[in-house]
Amino acid sequence: MGEMLWTVARKEFRAFFASPAAYLFLGAFLAATLFVFFWVETFFARNIADVRPLFQWLPLLMIFLVAALTMRAWSEERRAGTLESLLTAPVEPLALVLGKFLGVLGLVALALVLTLPLPITVAMLGPLDWGPVIGGYVATLFLAAAYIAIGLTMSGRTDNPIVALILTAVVCGLFYLVGSDTLTTLFGHQTGTLLTLLGTGTRFESITRGVLDLRDLYYYVSIVGVFLTFNLFSLERQRWAGNPASARHRQWGWVAGLAAANFVAANLWLAPIGWARADITAEGQYSLSEATRQQLAGLREPLLIRGYFSAKTHPLLAPLVPKVKDLLEEYAVAAGSHARVEFIDPTRDREAEEEAASRYGIQPVPFQTADRYQAAVVSSYFDVVVAYGDQFEKLGFRDLIEVKARGERDLDVVLKNPEYAITRAIRKAVGAYQSGGNPFERLTRPLAFKGYISPDTKLPAALRTLRKELAAVLDELGKQAGDKLQVSFADPDADGGNLAHELKRKYGFGPQIASLLDPTPFWFYMVLEGDGETLQVPLPETLDKAGLKRSLDAALQRFTPGALHTVALVKPQPFGPGGQRFSQLEKVLGENVRIKETDLKGGQVPAEADLLLVLAPRELSDTQRFAIDQFLMQGGSVVLATSPFDVQVSNTLTAGKQSSGLEEWLAHHGLAIEETLVLDPRNTALPVPVERFVGGLTFREYRMLPYPHFPDLRGDGLNRDNPITASLGQLTLNWASPITVEAEKNKGRTVSELLRSSPQSWVSSSLDLIPDYRAHPDTGFAAGGERKPRLLAVAVEGRFDSFYQGKESPLAKAAEAVRDKAGDSGTETEQTDKPEPRITGIIERSPESARLILVASNSFASDAALDLASQGLNTLYTKPLAFLQNAIDWSLEDRSLLALRGRTQLARTLNPLREGEQRLWEYVNYGLALLGLVAVWGWRRRAMAADRRRYEHILAEV
Repeated sequence: MGEMLWTVARKEFRAFFASPAAYLFLGAFLAATLFVFFWVETFFARNIADVRPLFQWLPLLMIFLVAALTMRAWSEERRAGTLESLLTAPVEPLALVLGKFLGVLGLVALALVLTLPLPITVAMLGPLDWGPVIGGYVATLFLAAAYIAIGLTMSGRTDNPIVALILTAVVCGLFYLVGSDTLTTLFGHQTGTLLTLLGTGTRFESITRGVLDLRDLYYYVSIVGVFLTFNLFSLERQRWAGNPASARHRQWGWVAGLAAANFVAANLWLAPIGWARADITAEGQYSLSEATRQQLAGLREPLLIRGYFSAKTHPLLAPLVPKVKDLLEEYAVAAGSHARVEFIDPTRDREAEEEAASRYGIQPVPFQTADRYQAAVVSSYFDVVVAYGDQFEKLGFRDLIEVKARGERDLDVVLKNPEYAITRAIRKAVGAYQSGGNPFERLTRPLAFKGYISPDTKLPAALRTLRKELAAVLDELGKQAGDKLQVSFADPDADGGNLAHELKRKYGFGPQIASLLDPTPFWFYMVLEGDGETLQVPLPETLDKAGLKRSLDAALQRFTPGALHTVALVKPQPFGPGGQRFSQLEKVLGENVRIKETDLKGGQVPAEADLLLVLAPRELSDTQRFAIDQFLMQGGSVVLATSPFDVQVSNTLTAGKQSSGLEEWLAHHGLAIEETLVLDPRNTALPVPVERFVGGLTFREYRMLPYPHFPDLRGDGLNRDNPITASLGQLTLNWASPITVEAEKNKGRTVSELLRSSPQSWVSSSLDLIPDYRAHPDTGFAAGGERKPRLLAVAVEGRFDSFYQGKESPLAKAAEAVRDKAGDSGTETEQTDKPEPRITGIIERSPESARLILVASNSFASDAALDLASQGLNTLYTKPLAFLQNAIDWSLEDRSLLALRGRTQLARTLNPLREGEQRLWEYVNYGLALLGLVAVWGWRRRAMAADRRRYEHILAEV
């Protein structure tokens, strides 16, 4: 049986090359795929490093190509009268059927091999994920096998090849159409989901994502089994044609029907088996990550995940609903009894619609839709709600999808990064719920509170009162904590000041004063210790019980797993239409952390802040600089985005020099930003207006042209060993300056170089940001100076020495200035009008936990820069936002979302290419396709020559 099968398969495969049929098939297939890839799907304009255009049209192309290959398989045998000879030959009918099937499948496999230069080209031009590529080729082979089985069966039913071709195309087309968006969008989700399970195209798409699901693969196997069974049965009927019916004939009919029924029924048996799948994508994009599973494992209260999906929605959103449902079901399985997943159609349940609106604030969105009879605008739902305790988060379709324009009307709509969005919502809801409860319930180890405070006789009056309030607050916390909070106090000046020397050496603490007019030194420091981490509790600015409790609660949250963190944000005030605005960044950060805006003019970072984010600082005062310095000395994390240049984006691009006020402070820590801008030949395009003259009329159009001030960082430009940049893949850094790190001053600290420009980059001090492509066609700017990589972002962690070490506190100076001003006015003020005492002291040294991240760009995360990058990519560009989110999570040692962020499907962009380079790669693929055909022709010529020599040798022996 086996030898017969392979003999028939080889004979069928060679028969294709006995005439031009095989070369016509291969040539037509390659021409069609190349045309679709480069022209229809506009690969280079799409600018995504994947081969989706290669596989997107294959379910349709295969229908006609396979129909052409199989139309003569049996019909020609019947018409030529050779079928009877085959059926009476000493070859089993099953071997004939399978042999012809494998022969055609071999030719299809050869055609797919000839398309391999396309994914190899993409891999050379960008970060290609080979998982979907492998899935695409596997799906194509299984799809082709199903179509071949159908084609052979149709060919066996007629002696006319043209009729066989039409029948094959119609049946295969019906299998494709039944699950296509064209048909499923005319029905509700339940009916649409059922139809997608029957369609060859939707199963194909599921595998080409990079997920090998046993149910999808067996679906094609079942089609092959059913139709080859019918093909075999039809051959058997040909063998007894004209003979009277017998029990054996009826038995053959029952066996064939039972076999086909079993092939179909196995689909129903496999339907509930969801674990038999392999996610072969590079990042496991379609499987719950370990970070999500850990988040779900930490649930203590019931979690509700509810999907609001209406039966009718936008045609581009409808195919995404089953994918979201499948993902939510995985959450339910992973969480076990701690989570409940529900799906509701509010358009069919009035009470559910009212609850969605009143409780969660979910309103329907008007979409244009169409059914079999009319087009209309319907209000539909595409929302997910995550509820935990009395807290909830909602996700709309804008949070779950990603859109990329491919033309005026063509859009790519995909799920953006649903696992990240849902896990982030769970984390935020759980964190908000836990923040309102007892923080000690979630602590795994006890904390130690240590107060280094002078006796009341040395304390100012305001602090003597605060000392009593501290005892009351700690007593309240002690009742909540039980044995998880240990409290101790010590006077640093006792026993000859040994403890004072130890505190100065270990933490950089020193004596404090109330003001320059009251220089009596005293100590009032509070520290929390736990899990090997030491955190200073800052004095509240208001010096009252409420402020003290806020400071202690904020410090406790740092030790509480899953609690939400607070980021103190310093941003510039927008000035004019081109001023810096960071609304998109604030919105994204607000999804994971609390945002507390501050101007630092009080000389202190808000007590509840876990991290300080300073964006585009402008001429910071000594008091503001002192606040940043002391926050770092307390062991805090500071993220700075600053540059010597301010870029205004309005109708044009203008740049001017800008002083941040941090130059000396950064230099003290061994960091300096050069007063130049980095230009990189490997860059992201900029939409540039170009005027064209047609028939005496002037037209303005926008063209995407290279812009060296937008360095495109990827590969070696991103630190793959640091969690901040390891998962980004690519980042555009706008109008950046080079950073210099002084090794001597940073000795003993860990310095991580996060971002670097390409080795061909150069620097310029010119403030002219408008490119001149006439004078410099390739880049728009004159390239000069030394070409080498430039450091654009750096992270430093370890022990820092204060910039104000050995200096007077700026807070004391500010308080003295206020008093002098009041005295000079010559007016008597009431006691209540006197300025509040400013407790000033300088922490001279930070603990090892202090971290400083410096990005040498004022505008890389601004709204204007993001809009420009988004226009260049025809999709919302969020990599700078992901970079800052990662920096915050890394600084706060919150790694739960680091692995998930940035895994969007449209994030893998191509390397920057000039138009000439794009054409070159396109023509290279045309040439490789032609070379592949020539190679096949040479291979088959050699095979035919070998066969001829073998036959001559056999004849000579005879």
